[in-house]
Amino acid sequence: MAWPESTQGQRPFTEAPANWPHLAAFHKRITEILDKSAPIGEDGTLTPLMLSLTPEAKAAWVEYHNAIEGELYDVRDVASKSADNAARLAALFQMFEGAGGAIGLDAFEGASRVTAWHLNEARRFFGELALPAELADAARLDSWLIEHCRQERTNFVKKNHARQHGPLRDGARLDAAIRELAELDHLQLVKDGKRLTIQVNPALVGVAP
Repeated sequence: MAWPESTQGQRPFTEAPANWPHLAAFHKRITEILDKSAPIGEDGTLTPLMLSLTPEAKAAWVEYHNAIEGELYDVRDVASKSADNAARLAALFQMFEGAGGAIGLDAFEGASRVTAWHLNEARRFFGELALPAELADAARLDSWLIEHCRQERTNFVKKNHARQHGPLRDGARLDAAIRELAELDHLQLVKDGKRLTIQVNPALVGVAP
């Protein structure tokens, strides 16, 4: 489960590269794997290679498993499968690299980063679904404001900019979310003539007030 933030409006034109060396290398390796004969036993059935984890990779897997069990109770149905999925993905990484032998630490650490990202996406997505609509709006706006301010190294955002580029384009929903976040001391709305500016709590974005 994943629902990355849209990059609409943030994709300036760039010329396509003359070639794609990494993609070409990927296609070459996949072709090599597909061209290999399937492992067939004497009884005519597939006999895939059984891969084990090196001691270092096994220790990392145990640490990953325990961290998930302890921290992600709120998405336990998804989290319960994550450690197993990380091990399966690590096996694919190991085979793709052609390293052979037991699954190494590098392969597992790469796989665990991928599965952890998807797990956090599931937590964020299902967490928003469980909230009342007005609180979900506030949570989405809060996340967008903090990310925007950190990127721009500021804690001020024009309200019109937030409406045009943020997650809430409907004026009434945006106003309601702003009120909710103001009550939580996450922001305040500053009026300068007819211009409205959202001032985000500096403590949330790590900038000097």
